[in-house]
Amino acid sequence: MSACVSATASLLLAPQGLAQEAAPHAGVASASLCADAYVLAVVPMESISALSWQVDQPVSVAPSWSRGLPKAWPDAARLLELAPALTVFATGEAGRTGRLLERSGQTVFELVWADDFDAVRGNLRALGAATGQAEAADAVIADIDARLAEMVRRAEARARTPRIAYLSVSGGSAGAGTYIDTAIVAAGGINVVAENGAVGWTRSDPEFALTLEADIVLTSFFIDGYASTFNRARRHAAYRRLLDHPERAEIPAGLWPCAGPRLVDAAELIADAIDAWEDGA
Repeated sequence: MSACVSATASLLLAPQGLAQEAAPHAGVASASLCADAYVLAVVPMESISALSWQVDQPVSVAPSWSRGLPKAWPDAARLLELAPALTVFATGEAGRTGRLLERSGQTVFELVWADDFDAVRGNLRALGAATGQAEAADAVIADIDARLAEMVRRAEARARTPRIAYLSVSGGSAGAGTYIDTAIVAAGGINVVAENGAVGWTRSDPEFALTLEADIVLTSFFIDGYASTFNRARRHAAYRRLLDHPERAEIPAGLWPCAGPRLVDAAELIADAIDAWEDGA
């Protein structure tokens, strides 16, 4: 996160006309899909000047009103043209573009990579402070915490704990220390890939897929992801048994392109899948 995020809320969030009188920059812009989720969660609608180019793609779950906003991406020329007071980047995206923007008078905010809800809370608090929306950020955090507590209650009421495997459209999976693992555990499940010793994000492994046993299979990016030659799980026969699993749950890609405020939504969908699995036993 840039040291320049101390810009005042009056500049960032004033009505457009007033802000233009004070300075040539106004509003908050998001330069990536991950940043979109944080900006939409914390910043008032009237103070969002642009969202990422991905906001009107199937991979986004942004509300319909936001899809008509100007589009941004991590490009200095585009962001100088949009002239927001603050630009929010995903982890590692600001780089040289961010430095150029700061020299032009814009403020740059870069999210910290998150693999768990503590890091999500940290990003929300930091963005709230940077935009003068600390109370809004605290309200989002309180909502997340209440929903996590409810999932704990649901898990305690179940008679069994399912073993759950995640399969991405690339054929890879997620072991311990990933936000997928965080969501599975929050929902009340056991990440079978982590149980098998995997740490972090795993690559496509057809042999492993042929031997993997799980009560529930989670998939994502199959329906609403991007077409790519790397989407091996769509084509390779080894993954068909997982894709045809009777307890398969497809999680909308837009809920977890990164660990953001919507990660709790993904966890709740997993909890719903667990309840359905238990009820059907």
